[in-house]
Amino acid sequence: MKAEYDLSKLKSRQNPYASKLKKSVTMRLSEDVIQYFKSMATEAGVPYQSLINLYLRDCLAQNRRVDIKWPSAA
Repeated sequence: MKAEYDLSKLKSRQNPYASKLKKSVTMRLSEDVIQYFKSMATEAGVPYQSLINLYLRDCLAQNRRVDIKWPSAA
């Protein structure tokens, strides 16, 4: 192995994994929802945030939609 390497001739290239990077977001979740996912994550041996991400990714893959009826403004 060389003591030093000449990196001046290397060309930069785009990160092929850039589209798969995760984005940090702030969400307000109910305490019972957090506890539910933390409990499941402990059983599965994965971090709870990763479990939530996997669940949401599954919803995306299955094209699940939420049927919500908000009260109309009077």
